[in-house]
Amino acid sequence: MSVTPIKYFLARLLPVALLALPVQAQTPPPDDELPVEDVQTFVEVFERIKRAYVEEVDDSTLLRNAMRGMLGELDPHSAYLGREEFESLKESTEGQFGGIGIEVGMEDGQLTVISPIDDTPAQRAGLQSRDVILRVDGKSTDRLSLQEAVTLMRGEPGTEVEITILRSGEQAPRTVTLTREIIRTESVRSELLEPRYGYLRVSQFQSRTGEQVRSAIASLESEAPLEGLVLDLRNNPGGVLQSAVAVADVFLDSGLIVYTEGRLPDSDMSFSASADTPASDVPMVVLINGGSASAAEIVAGALQDQRRAVVMGTDSFGKGSVQQVMPLGNGDGLKLTTALYYTPNGRSIQAQGIEPDVEVVRGRLEVAESSEQLREADLEGHLQGNGEKRMQQEGSERLREDYQLGEALNLLKALNVLGQRNAANG
Repeated sequence: MSVTPIKYFLARLLPVALLALPVQAQTPPPDDELPVEDVQTFVEVFERIKRAYVEEVDDSTLLRNAMRGMLGELDPHSAYLGREEFESLKESTEGQFGGIGIEVGMEDGQLTVISPIDDTPAQRAGLQSRDVILRVDGKSTDRLSLQEAVTLMRGEPGTEVEITILRSGEQAPRTVTLTREIIRTESVRSELLEPRYGYLRVSQFQSRTGEQVRSAIASLESEAPLEGLVLDLRNNPGGVLQSAVAVADVFLDSGLIVYTEGRLPDSDMSFSASADTPASDVPMVVLINGGSASAAEIVAGALQDQRRAVVMGTDSFGKGSVQQVMPLGNGDGLKLTTALYYTPNGRSIQAQGIEPDVEVVRGRLEVAESSEQLREADLEGHLQGNGEKRMQQEGSERLREDYQLGEALNLLKALNVLGQRNAANG
């Protein structure tokens, strides 16, 4: 091997470390000094790989691998992003990309589903939060970085990808074959569950989600003011911090929404609600589950701490760290954890998540046969009363299928009954 690559690398690193040595051995080393022995060990490992590894590896590949390892060992969310990975990440935040529609993370060293995105191949195939992905197209995920796994699952629309998962409580893995699609994630969907009771689904937080929520509220209230609203954040993997703040601000007219703390001064930020609030007094229930993460937990935590909404469901995911995505001079990118999220009351979301006020597990409502009794309204030719209402069959079936949503609607109705009685006695 010529003198150039490794010797030059050694010559460039060691003087920096040596110049940082203190004059007196007793002086404690400042934080920015390079550890000379560790640098020497690194260079030694580098050189031995170059000389003895079974296949020849170029310097650039070794250095990029070293950077990937350096970031990957920090936490599950920091990563070195190659040019394609960097572009892929930007595409996902803009709301359109080719893939199967799934948000993943590393948990206990395993590639784990955080949540499937609504109306995507992953969601239609029944993938669930906390599923462990063992293989992608037969390739083990055991030694893949998070970004490498994401790159494997993405691809041209119309192509197939085979995913092997292990679900909690099951003994054997299961394999599903999914067809990739253009994933156009509409982050906001809304409808009326019943007259005056709205349903607002936010599937993830993109750059325009705050505006879309405001438009959805206006649409729901176009016929009559709402008497209750269910904000569904289940299986919402998060997204853009500013978007989460904008959504919370729709329902809060004052007070803190979230703050962050990190090592650098510019990592410390706080966000508060503005007075421009279109839905500050509508009774609310927020639905969360184990797939609610990051920005979704910010919104749920803010509304819970401000006593603006009742949070219902199961414990959220617990992803409470802030990542900054930084472009590098060579066209690659760096995703680095720089701070932690805190709710208005100072609760850290990281590894704890949001605990619901009312725990309601996923299920399906089964109506007992004995409850099907003949009533006046069922008799042919019965007189029509002024207050007679018939629930739409489609809505009724949906509430039976989604037990958590049905319980949220029942709670909103109960809150309104109590509110009316308090007003009458007031």
